[in-house]
Amino acid sequence: MAIKMVAIDIDGTLINDKREITPRTVAAIKKASQQGVKIVLCTGRPMTGVTAYLKQLGLSDRDDEYVVSFNGGLAQTTSGQVMVDESMAFDDYADWENYCLKENVHSQLETRDYIYTTNQDISKYTVYESDLVDMPIRYRSLDEMARIRDQYVIAKAMMVDEKDVIDRALANLPEELASRFSIVRSEDFYLEFMRKGVSKGQALDMLCKELGIAASEVMALGNAQNDNSMLEFAGHGVAMGNSIPETLAVADDVTADNNHDGVAAAIDKYVFNN
Repeated sequence: MAIKMVAIDIDGTLINDKREITPRTVAAIKKASQQGVKIVLCTGRPMTGVTAYLKQLGLSDRDDEYVVSFNGGLAQTTSGQVMVDESMAFDDYADWENYCLKENVHSQLETRDYIYTTNQDISKYTVYESDLVDMPIRYRSLDEMARIRDQYVIAKAMMVDEKDVIDRALANLPEELASRFSIVRSEDFYLEFMRKGVSKGQALDMLCKELGIAASEVMALGNAQNDNSMLEFAGHGVAMGNSIPETLAVADDVTADNNHDGVAAAIDKYVFNN
């Protein structure tokens, strides 16, 4: 069956280790788009971390092109019309934040406009995320966060710390608390928490229903745990050559890695040759 939508993760998939989209990949995506294939960037990033890539691909400010951000917490047109908005309840966030304080693990939350952290000793990984997604950091105590809770929408929360610290916090996480969230690991130093049921796959499912596109007509490309749901949803799930073993296990096929035009190779093989 012909591919009508290509869903593409950004970090470790669309961009190489220099945070660049290679010319071959740009050309393949633009050609597919010109042929009517929907190109949907699906990422854990907020929109601020996606905009530059949309412009490079000729997909920005469009009413008929789409982005899934915050690991499925938000889906919208590239012109800004929101189609899926799955925000986190503040009470769930507050209980999670208290657990992070108890476990002495650095944490942050992301809204559409800011990264907030309750840690005065701001994690180097929060600083890295801020630079990566072009979003400013605000320090606020949990009490301050509670007082301004009506001024923002929590898209996702993240443990941001060394691998062993996050491993310990995850192992100790009470089931009662864990059961309130969808939890995915995007990097060794990032453990991401979204509202229960939220995932890239769920957001793609909702978007496809809105557009009248069947799952069998979707190809998804990714490399990490937070991509697994969309690879499983899509009729054709393709793992990058640099993927973690868990992602390789759920994929239908494997393409080249993100430093060797893996996205372009998959589009050439599965979109243009069908």
